[in-house]
Amino acid sequence: MRDTEAPLSGRRREAARNDAVILDAARSVFLQDPSAPVAAVAARAKVGISALYRRYPSKEDLLRELARDGLLRYTAELEAALADHGDPWLVYSGCLTRILDGGSQALAQHLAGTFTPTPDLSALAQRAGALAKEVHRRAQRDGVLRDDVTPADIVFLLEMLSSITLPGADGGHALRHRYLALLLQALHAPGAGPLPSGPDPSELTGRWNARKS
Repeated sequence: MRDTEAPLSGRRREAARNDAVILDAARSVFLQDPSAPVAAVAARAKVGISALYRRYPSKEDLLRELARDGLLRYTAELEAALADHGDPWLVYSGCLTRILDGGSQALAQHLAGTFTPTPDLSALAQRAGALAKEVHRRAQRDGVLRDDVTPADIVFLLEMLSSITLPGADGGHALRHRYLALLLQALHAPGAGPLPSGPDPSELTGRWNARKS
C-alpha cells in the first residue's frame, strides 16, 4: 500500500527537532529548579529564546507540557507493571527502576503547584495516582512489599532519589541506582520493623489543585 503521509519539510523537521531538544533541556533544568528562568532552558537546549517562545508562549505553557509528558510516561510504566504477571517482586522493583530512570514521576510531582493545571491535566494526575495505588496494593497482596509502606511514601522516596545529580556524563545515574537498591531492600517484605506515621495523601493531591489568584 502506498504511504500517503507526506515527509516533513525541512522547516517542519527543524521545528520538531527543536521541540524535542527544548523538552529534554526543560526536563533537566526544571527537575533541578522549577523556578529557573526560561532563558536557562534555551541555553541548555542551545536554541534561540525566540524559537522557544514560538513553541511555548509562556513558562506556564512549557511547565504544563512537561507535567503532561511526565504523567503520560508515568502512567505507561504503571500500566505495563499491571499487565505483567511475572515474579511479583521483579515486576514491582523493575517498575520503580524504570520510573526513576525516566524521571517521569518525579518531574510531574516536582512541577505540581508551580503552574495552574488544566482540568485534563488534573484528571491525568488522578489517573496516575489511582494506577500507582493499584501497583502498590498488588505488590502488598502478593506479599512482596511490606504492608506498613504507603503509596505516598513511594512517591516522596522516588522524588528524593531523582534529586540526586552529579556533574559529568553519568549525572548521578549510578548513585541513584545504589540508593534505589538500598531502598528496595528496606521495602521488601517483611521489613525490619514498624515505621513512624507516614505522609498524608492530601499532601500529594493538593499539589494539583488550581492556585488561588
